[in-house]
Amino acid sequence: MKAAILRAFNQPLQWQEVDSPVADPDEVLVQVMACGIDGTDLKLLAGFGYTPDLPFIMGHEVAGVVAEVGERVTNFNPGDRVIAYNFTTCGECLPCLTYREQICVNMGGVLGAKDRHGGYAEYVAIPARQLVRISEPVAWPDIAVCCDAGMTAFHAVDRSGLQMGENVLVIGVGGVGSMVVQLAKTAGARVLAVDISDEKTDWARRMGADEALNPRQVDIPTSVRELTAGLGADCVLDIVGHTETMASGINSLRHGGRLVIVGYTPDRYPVEGKYLAQNELEIIGTRAGRKQDLINIARLMASGKMKSIVTQTFPMEEANEALAVLRSGNIVGRIVLLTPAGRRALP
Repeated sequence: MKAAILRAFNQPLQWQEVDSPVADPDEVLVQVMACGIDGTDLKLLAGFGYTPDLPFIMGHEVAGVVAEVGERVTNFNPGDRVIAYNFTTCGECLPCLTYREQICVNMGGVLGAKDRHGGYAEYVAIPARQLVRISEPVAWPDIAVCCDAGMTAFHAVDRSGLQMGENVLVIGVGGVGSMVVQLAKTAGARVLAVDISDEKTDWARRMGADEALNPRQVDIPTSVRELTAGLGADCVLDIVGHTETMASGINSLRHGGRLVIVGYTPDRYPVEGKYLAQNELEIIGTRAGRKQDLINIARLMASGKMKSIVTQTFPMEEANEALAVLRSGNIVGRIVLLTPAGRRALP
C-alpha cells in the first residue's frame, strides 16, 4: 500500500510504498476512504504534544470499509462501513469503568498520534472494539470528521452542562468550534461566536451563531456584556487555548459562569484566586470524547441534523499541501484527505 510517512519532525511527509498492515486476532483491517486533518497533526509534526517513534503514519479521523477481520472478531464483516475511535483503552481502570475512557490511566495508544499508525494510508489495522459501524449513507468526508472534531465538540458541550436559554460564548470557529456552535443551538442556547476575520465570523453565522464577534474589531468581554444585559455569558467554550483567549473567556463570564477549555497550546494563564472564588467561577477541562460521544455525533451527522463542516478535500498523496493550507490559517471549516479509493467512491 501507499502511505504518507512522517520520518522526521518539522519535515514534509513522504508518500511512498510500505508494507500493508496485518490485522491481529482482535483487529480489523480497514481500507481507508477518508481521513481528516487538524491542529493535532500540526502539533505532532512539530514534535509538540504526542511524539511518536519514527517513522510514523499520522491520521486520527479515519473512515473506511472493513477489508479483513481478525480470527477472534465476530461483530464486523468485510464491506462494513466504519469509523474509528482514537483511543486504545484498558477497560479496567477507574476512568474506563466510569465511562471516562478518554482519560484512561493505562492508555495503550492513540490512533495516528502515539504507538498506533493512523489513517494517512490506504489501509490501517484497528482494534475491533474501537470501531463504530455506520449504517446510514453519509459522505465519507463528513463522517470522517466526526472522529475528532465532532466527538470533541459533543463531549465539550456535554461537559459544559449547557442549559436551554443560556448564553454561550464559543471562541474559535474552526472544525471543533463549527460543531460546538451547531450543538449549542440544538441544545437551545443563544450562541455568541468569536473568530478573527470577517470570513470566519460569516462562517460562524452560517453554522447557526446568533452573534459573531471579531476581537480585532471589538473588545470581547465588553461586547458580551452589552449583548447579555450586562450579565456576561453563562458558559464559554474556548476552542483555541491561548493566553489571550482564556483571559477573554474568563472576563466574559457572569457570576457563577463556566469556562470550558477545549483547545490547548503551551500557553499558561494565571487566574486570580480572589476573582475566581468570589465570583464562584468554574474552569472545566475536556479531552476529546468517549466512544459513546462518537456514536452520538455520527448518528446526528447521518440523520442530516448537522451541517457539513468540510470545505476542502485533497488527494491523500497531497497531504503536505493540505497541511500547509491548514497551517496558514486561511481555511474555514475542515480539510479532509481522500485516498484513491475514497475519491472513486465520491458521488
